[in-house]
Amino acid sequence: MNPDYELLIRLTESPDLMAKVASKEGQGLKLQTQLRKQFDPELVRGALTLSELRTRASARHVHADKMWFSRQELEQATPDLIAEHKAKRFAAAGSHVFDLYCGFGANSIGFAKAGLNVTARETSEIAALRTRLNAEVYGVADRIKTEVVANPIEGLSAELIHIHPQRTATGQKAVKLEDHIPNQESLQSLVEHEPGGAITLSSASNFGGKFNQCEVELVSLNGDCREAIVWFGSLRGEHAMRATILPQGFTLSGNPWESVGMVGPLETYLYDPDPAIVRAGLLDKLTEELSLNRLDAAEEYLTSGELIHSPAAACYEVLTDLPNNDRDIRNYFREAEIGEVEIRCRHVPVDAAALRRKLPLKGKNKVTLFFARLDGKTRAVIGRRITAS
Repeated sequence: MNPDYELLIRLTESPDLMAKVASKEGQGLKLQTQLRKQFDPELVRGALTLSELRTRASARHVHADKMWFSRQELEQATPDLIAEHKAKRFAAAGSHVFDLYCGFGANSIGFAKAGLNVTARETSEIAALRTRLNAEVYGVADRIKTEVVANPIEGLSAELIHIHPQRTATGQKAVKLEDHIPNQESLQSLVEHEPGGAITLSSASNFGGKFNQCEVELVSLNGDCREAIVWFGSLRGEHAMRATILPQGFTLSGNPWESVGMVGPLETYLYDPDPAIVRAGLLDKLTEELSLNRLDAAEEYLTSGELIHSPAAACYEVLTDLPNNDRDIRNYFREAEIGEVEIRCRHVPVDAAALRRKLPLKGKNKVTLFFARLDGKTRAVIGRRITAS
């Protein structure tokens, strides 16, 4: 039996150990010493590692404190909210989905919660076991059937398909499509021959121009662009690109080359667009939708004279616009009695830590310092964050 598989079985059969670890987590070496007097050292190491992973996963998975996963799987997994978002489109199109390379079952659980029956395929028995265990945690085990096969993309029936290729041949996280397992050609073949589904990729992957007649949706969660979803066949949308912002549920779709953003001077408000909008190439589309201007043709920051609230862009009231030199910036910070500063830049190289050390942060006010190009010149724009009431 695989040692990792055996250890997982033993952990599931050791609720007393898991409870002790959960209740005393954070005591480090002292805790390990105490537990090793009662339990096998290897079992203790496994329990402590899992407890650490459960803590890290708490922001992404609602039942993280009871779930089962490996470190590698957790790094590559889809958060609950994104899995549920994807599942809505699948549930509107059918009743069954093949979830290929299912990992520990994050997407499978999302599909099952939406009412779909799921065939979750993996190449390893331990991954399939984790999927079954986690399905029980979420109360959807009756909707998920696991299969362990050498090649999950073979022998599919004409049904909806979801695939999350995320590994290289050495098991590392893959970014380039050329390094994925299954490889780029296999993924393209799925798009061409299967009736409908989605391929989930890293938002940093080189998906551009790789999938014809598809819709690519960039999804961000709490301001972090997490996934690029390639929708194909019966599940593809009308436009080539889409950006979706969670948990707000804002979505924007379009063809990037059909919109032209207007460049204008810095006005009363500055906007920092969500990374999903930028990565999807829909920044100019957003300027049209919200009547905003770009600060520069090579800059993503936007501006307007009237206040506009949108989940698609964080809004700041412009307090001042300074030359890009340390003396002027320091003088402003000293006179404005600023105590806390966030430093942002997109295309201007700035050593934020070194700059922060130079600033006289002795006041009570909080601001954001943007380094941005205005009409081709780098300026220091200081703003105050405005949140929707």
